[in-house]
Amino acid sequence: MNRYYFNSNWRITGVVASVTGDVNGDLIPDSVYVTGYRESEGSIIQNMVLGIRDGATNVSISIPLKENMGYDPMLFLGDFTGDRINDIFITIPTGGSGGTTNTYIYSFVNNEPRLLFDSDEFNQPYQYDVTYKDNYTVEVFSKRNNARYLIDLSLRDPEYLNGIYDANGKLKAPISGWVDPISGIYPIDFGFDLAYQQIAGSYHADTVGTMQNRLKWNGYMFVLDYQDLAIYGADNS
Repeated sequence: MNRYYFNSNWRITGVVASVTGDVNGDLIPDSVYVTGYRESEGSIIQNMVLGIRDGATNVSISIPLKENMGYDPMLFLGDFTGDRINDIFITIPTGGSGGTTNTYIYSFVNNEPRLLFDSDEFNQPYQYDVTYKDNYTVEVFSKRNNARYLIDLSLRDPEYLNGIYDANGKLKAPISGWVDPISGIYPIDFGFDLAYQQIAGSYHADTVGTMQNRLKWNGYMFVLDYQDLAIYGADNS
């Protein structure tokens, strides 16, 4: 998979990210860029639009992005579908407390834009139940694939645990957490993409783990190939 990373352009209005590579399949490099507006350097970028200029004809098209506000978009070109033609990957940090992003993948084969992946459409069916249980555990149930996970909290800070459990490891009160929308999606060389979703516990900054969803292109759409749950190790010092 060929990689082409973005260059940032810190103007108040105009191009905020750009990359060069063949995306329509004619073997001539094309220009792919994102335009937007911001009131000052470092402020949120508004009205972001994906642009593609054909390297052979210099004809440009614009694709409005559904979620078009955020910070410092990243562009990446790579073959996500196996047709040996670069697709366009764009991810936009939202700046929210959960570190979430809006991510899109477009195909532009034969100069025809096609949306392959939309993070908002991904988030809707990937729903979870996060429930604190007795004996210092959190149960995470993935409704999408009917999978259940248990997280051991026993190594967490005693002050944290004492606020939730009594001396016998019983919950003082029912607590439910949640799983955030996608906080990152990363291309993997062997034909997969990895989507991360943070698991929040009793409050948003209380991250108890991360759902890792490995997605695979099936010829029509990205589908779940494998899912696991990652947890953080305790400081043993």
